[in-house]
Amino acid sequence: MHRSKKVNRKAKKSPKRKRSGSTALSRIHPQVAGIDLGSREHWVCAPEVSEGTPNVRTFGTTMPQLQQLAEWLLEQGVESVAMESTNVYWIPLYELLESCGIEVLLVNARQLRHVPGRKTDMQDCQWIQLLHSCGLLRGSFRPHEIIVGIRALHRQLSNLVRESSRFVQWMQKSLDQMNVQIHRAVTDLTGQTGMAIVRAIVAGERDPRRLAALRDGRCKKSSEEFAEYLSGNWREEHLFNLKSALEFYDMTQREIAAYEARILEEIRTLQPVERRDQPVPKHPNAIKEKAIRRRGGHNVRTELWRFAGVDLTRIDGIGAEAALTLLTEAGLDLTAFPSEKHFVSWLRLAPKTAVSGGKPLPYKKRDGTGSTRVAGVLRMAAVSLKHSKTALGAAFRRKARHKGWSVAVFSMARRLAVLVYRMLRYGQDYIDIGEDLYEARFRQRRLAGLTDAAKSLGLKLVPQATAV
Repeated sequence: MHRSKKVNRKAKKSPKRKRSGSTALSRIHPQVAGIDLGSREHWVCAPEVSEGTPNVRTFGTTMPQLQQLAEWLLEQGVESVAMESTNVYWIPLYELLESCGIEVLLVNARQLRHVPGRKTDMQDCQWIQLLHSCGLLRGSFRPHEIIVGIRALHRQLSNLVRESSRFVQWMQKSLDQMNVQIHRAVTDLTGQTGMAIVRAIVAGERDPRRLAALRDGRCKKSSEEFAEYLSGNWREEHLFNLKSALEFYDMTQREIAAYEARILEEIRTLQPVERRDQPVPKHPNAIKEKAIRRRGGHNVRTELWRFAGVDLTRIDGIGAEAALTLLTEAGLDLTAFPSEKHFVSWLRLAPKTAVSGGKPLPYKKRDGTGSTRVAGVLRMAAVSLKHSKTALGAAFRRKARHKGWSVAVFSMARRLAVLVYRMLRYGQDYIDIGEDLYEARFRQRRLAGLTDAAKSLGLKLVPQATAV
């Protein structure tokens, strides 16, 4: 037998390497604080009093306690504060600190939640303060305080509009249960003819011929067709539901009108003096201007032009209501976005670039932010381009043919966002070149690409006359 040799299992000690410098994070903003928000209490970490000693205090959420919090931060010499955007608890404190002259950085919670080792509110506020002092936090976009007030009114107006649509569905359901097929007689239940018939039914009218006589003269269907569709079984429980839904609808419409008047009043107070009495310039698209007037948006368009100095409705697909949403959500000052690419990224209309292992990462939709509200409006505006006889309409149809409907909507929403950014940031007016000129330019670009491709292969394109 051969004796096995002893193996020296002692690993050789590697020579110690000298560190090039300190691994500690350098603090570039010493006079900052971090706040961990809650529904009952806020944990606040101010700059350290002495080396290594945390300066943490707890405050309640009532208004006097929030004022004490602000006074304590001013005593500590705090110039800037970072806080998480937790639910709606941050809004009262944000507005109070902003009024006290303290810079507030509203941080997205996604930037902080994946850091391990933080198990308490006290550690959370210290970690936020540390990252903020090192300049590692980026604040969310928030428009000017004046715009924020109008935005709050407009968001509540959007909620009322959604509620109003629910009550219309309730009315339609009650009519269907009574077999009153009003949806076959008119295209819009909330139109002049539809609402006149519904109010007559609630008032006690049951004769189909008299109900058909309420139709507008421009309706294509005859009175006999209307009368056939408006015959029902008139059960009492369905009539009571119809009356209730109509009352809710009328109440919501009154509130909508009140909110619209208040929003326009707030916008008028922000208009420059030199534009308050000027009429809005004539729209280059007479058909679109007529449509805006028919929908009752001419007054909104005029007030928004006097406020912003630019007419966003000149962009194809964007109407008066869409322009109101854009201006109340983003405001006029877009200097927070250095370029149009930053603005598009904030709207989440930039193409996905996250790739891992050669495969794109799944994209999770998120709701409830201002950016998605604006992006939703731009997507709806892009959908309205499908039949538009304009350059943007031609681009939408070409994209839809080659890439599909969803890609075309996303792509055109991004293009609309770029046009809005250029108009608000630089005052560049949008001019439609027309569908024919767009197609001609597209053919020229395509021919130039084919010519270069043929030249790279040593070939030459020869034009061939087509038979007539």
